[in-house]
Amino acid sequence: MLKRILRDENATVAFGSELYDAIRHQYGDRAVIYLHGDLGAGKTTLVRGILRMMNHVGAVKSPTYTLLEPYQTDWGEVYHFDLYRLKSPEELEFLGFDDIFAGPGFKFIEWPGQGQGWLPAADVEVSLSLHTPQEKSPATPDVDAAMQRQVSVHFA
Repeated sequence: MLKRILRDENATVAFGSELYDAIRHQYGDRAVIYLHGDLGAGKTTLVRGILRMMNHVGAVKSPTYTLLEPYQTDWGEVYHFDLYRLKSPEELEFLGFDDIFAGPGFKFIEWPGQGQGWLPAADVEVSLSLHTPQEKSPATPDVDAAMQRQVSVHFA
């Protein structure tokens, strides 16, 4: 298990780069990664960091309304799912996502509980939550403190 406190958005993006290395080392070019966390916890920001490490240039947006944002990178395919608005796990089958899960690439899944019973098991589970430091220092303004996140990563 890996745990960290990420001080701001830049630290979250940088951690994505580190996480990419760990996932690639352990699973090669194919992994299912569940992303847990409330709205605003930094799930998409973390995926943005991983995509930057994979040399993706361009916007990385949350697939909240599209359910899926696919990316082709120098290092392989990435599929970023957001199942927040999913009404039933069976919807995934009708959308043809089973072909994606059977193929190569990294599959990042936000709100995996919405697809419970249909999704393959996770190779990696990442939990993100907002974090408030115990001690406030003059060097850390309240705005920065509000952006801190705690991340824990569990490899199957």
